[in-house]
Amino acid sequence: MVDVDLRRLRYFLAVAEELHFGRAADRLHIAQPVLSRQIRVLEAELRVELFSRNRRGTTLTPAGEQLLADAGDLLVSADALVRRLRAAAEGARRLTIGFMPGITLTPVVRLLRARHPGLDVRLLRTGWHDQVAVLRDGRADVGIVRLPIDRTGLAVVPLYTEPRVAAVASGHRLAGRDSVRIADLAEDHLLQDPDAVPEWRDVAVELRAGTHRSVPEIHSVEEKLELVAGGEGIAVIPASTADFYTRPGIEVLTVEDLGPNHVAAAWSAAQDTAVVHEFADAAADLLPEPPIARPRRA
Repeated sequence: MVDVDLRRLRYFLAVAEELHFGRAADRLHIAQPVLSRQIRVLEAELRVELFSRNRRGTTLTPAGEQLLADAGDLLVSADALVRRLRAAAEGARRLTIGFMPGITLTPVVRLLRARHPGLDVRLLRTGWHDQVAVLRDGRADVGIVRLPIDRTGLAVVPLYTEPRVAAVASGHRLAGRDSVRIADLAEDHLLQDPDAVPEWRDVAVELRAGTHRSVPEIHSVEEKLELVAGGEGIAVIPASTADFYTRPGIEVLTVEDLGPNHVAAAWSAAQDTAVVHEFADAAADLLPEPPIARPRRA
C-alpha cells in the first residue's frame, strides 16, 4: 500500500494541466527544480512514469492520464474532510446553504433559525460553474441547485419547476413581441453551453448544420446580461432570475416551446444529517417564495 502525499498530488495536477514544468512552477510559486524533484519522488512512490518529457514538450503517460482523472476528486474530498474536521473541533453548529441566482431562501432560513436558535445559518451564492463543486468540497452543506447537474455522490430532491425565458437586447429584431418560438432564436448566438438549453441546441443543429460560435467564459448573471445588452448574443434564464436581475437595455421574451427549469435540493453523502433533511423538507414546503413573476420587459 502506498501513502500518497496530497501536496505532491497538487503539484502533479498543476503540471498535468499546464503540460509545462516552468509554467506550473510559476503557478505554484516554487522553483522549477523543486517541482521536478517532487514529481520524480511521486513517480517513485507510485512506481509509474507520469510524464513523458522530450525536446518537443511534456505529455501525460497512460498512468498520468489515469491519475489526472482521479486526483481531482481525491483532493476535493480531502478539502471537504478538513473543513468538516475544523468545524467539529470548533464545536460549531453551522449550516451553509448554496443557492443559485433568482432563488429566495428567506422563509426557509427564518424557519430553521426559529427551530434551532443556536444554529449558525450561512448563505453562499453559487453559479452554474460551481453549484455542485461547493457541495463536493464542503464549502456548502446543502444547495438549492438548478438541474441538470452531475448527480454522482449526491442526494437530489426535486422541489419545483419554473418557466425559462429568453433575454435579448432592446434593439433585438424580436424585441417587443409577446412571445416567440425556439426556431425564431436559432440564428442567435447563445451565451451559454448549448447543452444547458437542449431545445435551442437541437433546433439550431437542425437549421444550421450544427454551427455555433464558442461560448465566452462567463462567471455571473450580471456579466451575462451585460453581454446581452451589448448585443453579443441571447441568454435563456429562469423567469425568477429575469425578474430579480431587471436592468435597462434588455427585454425578456416568453418562449412558447421552451421547457421549464427544474429546481432541487442537493447534498453530498458526507453531509447526510438531520438538519440537512429538515432543510430539504422545509424547502419543499415553502419554496418558491415569493411567487414567480411572469416574464416582462426590463
